[in-house]
Order: sequence, then structure tokens, then C-alpha cells
Amino acid sequence: MTSPTRNVPPRAGAMLESLRGLGYSTATALADIVDNSISAGATAIDIQFGWAGEHGAASRISILDNGRGMSDAELQSAMTLGDKSPLDERASGDLGRFGMGLKTASFSQCRRLTVASVKAGTPSCLRWDLDALTTNPTGGWLMFEGPAAGSEEFLKPLEGKSSGTLVLWEILDRIVTDSYKSDDFAKLTDEVDAHLAMVFHRLIDGPSPRFRLTINGNAVTAWDPFMTGHPAKTWSSPVAKQPSSSGLIIAECHVLPHKDMLTAAELKRAEGPDGWNSQQGFYVYRNERLLVAGGWLGLGQGKGWIREEFHRLARIRLDIPNTADADWKIDIRKSSARPPVVLRPWLTRIAEDARGRARKVFAYRASPTVGPKGVPIEQAWRVEHLKSGIRYRIDEKHPVVASVIEASGKANLVKAMLRVIEATVPVQRIWLDTAENKDTPHTGFSGDPPEAIEAVLRTLYADMVGRQCMSSDDAKQALLRTSPFQDYPAFVDGLHAADMNFNPDEKIA
Repeated sequence: MTSPTRNVPPRAGAMLESLRGLGYSTATALADIVDNSISAGATAIDIQFGWAGEHGAASRISILDNGRGMSDAELQSAMTLGDKSPLDERASGDLGRFGMGLKTASFSQCRRLTVASVKAGTPSCLRWDLDALTTNPTGGWLMFEGPAAGSEEFLKPLEGKSSGTLVLWEILDRIVTDSYKSDDFAKLTDEVDAHLAMVFHRLIDGPSPRFRLTINGNAVTAWDPFMTGHPAKTWSSPVAKQPSSSGLIIAECHVLPHKDMLTAAELKRAEGPDGWNSQQGFYVYRNERLLVAGGWLGLGQGKGWIREEFHRLARIRLDIPNTADADWKIDIRKSSARPPVVLRPWLTRIAEDARGRARKVFAYRASPTVGPKGVPIEQAWRVEHLKSGIRYRIDEKHPVVASVIEASGKANLVKAMLRVIEATVPVQRIWLDTAENKDTPHTGFSGDPPEAIEAVLRTLYADMVGRQCMSSDDAKQALLRTSPFQDYPAFVDGLHAADMNFNPDEKIA
């Protein structure tokens, strides 16, 4: 016996209003629109932000591409909610999945969505207007033909084109809110630029970029989270490949340079749109389009890993095929992913390795533990692992420390002073300051003027050559094997016999 059924279509206005709350930001919404342009074969995509004053009713955002365009029937399909199923087989290069991105992304930002397209010289234009649906709640799913009155001029960039598509957002009620100013609109433009530079960096950069992306006519410059090719980059793993039921997964781990190895401009750019701590972890790509930027995908033994300061330099690239969306639980906004259970042990192993390497670089401030000829660098501090925990001790064999103890004539007094320093290292304060400032304290001679560094070197050099009777070359080599002087080879090389007469009491406070 067949069960009785009922046809219960949703109310158009209510349904569309509900879809506005999926959690898109303006940047992620625009990334979804760009995806459609890429799938349409576009080689040029331009986003225009049009500010229309503080009341903002006429402010707008448009996205124009030179892709293959859509016929009237194809445009109607693209503008229809649920016209395609995520279960349908897609082309290998398709960046979509749910068939909802154009609508949900647009409605999350505006109340009027107009899409005009030209294919083989034939134009078509359709429009959704949430206000019109609200005033006619029983009218059904009414899609309008052509632009709204007064908006015709915003579609002019398509005139004369043989193909292409223009998406127009108007009535930006989720963007231009009360007290919104032109400066806020300009800031939003910058935020979108930074996000798209990250999401599409592999597609707009390199020897053969897939397309050119501009905002208000200005090219978006790709942001590479892995600092590919930087001379100070610490480590990159071999490419690892792991078969899965939904296709081949490819991983490559990276440990970025410590901040002491970067210029201020390089450090600022490398931190990414959300800052160093937030940008650590996995970067999940599908067809070279970034889906997830940072985070540890819920991995970790027992309790999932969180973003911690000492793992900030670890970034792992993961490439998944577009057949893996369901297995990886890719959401409609393309902003979250969850690896299948069968892959978690493999991902955990490679992440543990990358995190361990990043932690060492963070802890040692990027200073090498081995010199250029394989001779270990003398570190002033050493770590003791006790049953009760970890303790930090000053290494009395460090050349500088040993020289002071020997030359002082009061070894016990100097050692007592060192013991007091060890016992009063402000570990908790350092940890708190690091957490609050989202950055590590300065170490070594970071920020000191050159003359201060030279004064310390001259003092040590004079003692080595004068009191210890070392040759000039031996003294220099010893300094280059001693932390932190290995980072200043030019200063060490500049030491000469005249420094034997250096009076440290006049130079070092």
C-alpha cells in the first residue's frame, strides 16, 4: 500500500531569507562567485566596489568575467536554487559542488541579485529581488527578467562582448549598515583583496597563471603561505601521496623561517590575513583553490590540537580531488573540512613531524645548532629534563661564561650570581607576554644598534687574544661557533689588532 503524500513547497521569500544566514563573509562570498567564473573558463575577472554615500542604498559590488557566458536556459538554471544536485558527477576542474554558491553567497550580502550574461553574442539577464518577494509572499518563486530600473548602466561593461558574465549585488544591507562610512568600504576592499590573494594564490601566480584577478582595476597579488623560494626557509618535506577511496591525497609540509631571519616587511606579509598563530596548520586545496587556511583539522592524540605559539611556523599543503567533497565534509561555503577517519593516522604522523620541527626552530630562534664545518654552536642555555619538570641552566662551558669565571678570580661568587639568574628566569611572565602580544620577545641582539654588538665582540676578542693568548684567527673562529655571535659574521671578520686596546668599561653599560 502506497503511503499518502503531500506537496509542501517552501515559501520563496521565507526560504531565501533563511539562506542568508549561512555565515558567509563578504570575502568568502566573493570567492564563491570567482569560482563560477573560473569554472566558466574566464582568464580575466574584475571586482568593482561602488560606494554611493553613507546612506548606501545605491552602493554596489559587481564581478565581471570574460568566460564562455551562459545562454538564457543556462542562466535560468544557474539562478535556480537546487537545480543541480551535489551528487551529480562534475567535471574534474569544476570548483563547485552544491549548485547553490551563486545564490547563497550573493543573498548573504545583498537583497537584489542581477546576473547578465552573453554567450555567442546573445545576451540574457535575470534578477532575484528579496524585497519584491517579501511584498508578495504568495507569489511563488518569481524571478525577474532584466535589471532593476536605474541599474541598466551597471551592466554596460558587458556591452559589445561576445561572451562573459556580470554578477551585480545591490541593496547591500548586510554590508552598508548604520554608521557605515566610506573608510569602512575601503577597509572591506582591502580585506577582500587579502582573502582572495590567499584563496587563489596558486591560480593567479607562477609561470602560467590561470587567470588575472583585479579589484577596482588593480591586480590582486598572490599570497603564498609557504614562502616558496625564500632563501631563509627552514624546511620543506618531500611530496607524500596517499590513496583514498575518493582519490589521491597529496601532502607537503613546510616550516617557515623564524622572524629573526626576515625583514620587517617579509614578516608582516608572511603572517597572512589572520596572523601567524591563526595561519598555522593545514591548507586544504581542491583543484589548486584553497578551501581551508590553517588549523589542525581536529587531529591530535586524545584532545585535538589547538593553535599554539610554538607551532606557528608549521604549514602543511594538502591537495584533494573534487570527488572527495563528501568524504571530507566540505561545507557549502568551502571554508571547513574534516578528514576521513581512515586518513587521520597518516595526517597525524606528518603533522607531528612538521610541528616538532617548527617547535625546534621557534625554540632556538632559528640559530643553527651546527656551524658551517659541522662544529656545534655553543649555546649559553641548556635544558635539564627532570622528573619534576624542565629546568633551564646557564652552561658554564659556554666560552663567554667560562672566560668570566676564570678571569674573575672569584669563581664561587660568579657561579652564585649565575645560580640566582637561573632561579629567577621569569618563565611565567615571558609566557604571559607572548600570549597577550601574540609575538615572542626579542632575543639575542635583536633591535640593538650595531655599535652595541661591536662593543661586546671587542671585549670578548680582547680577552681571547690578550689574556687567553689565542691567535686572531682562532679567536674569530671561536666567536663564530658561539651563540649568538654566529649571526654576525661581518662584525666578527672586522675585528683586528687595534681591538686589543679596547676598554670595555668605557663602552658597555
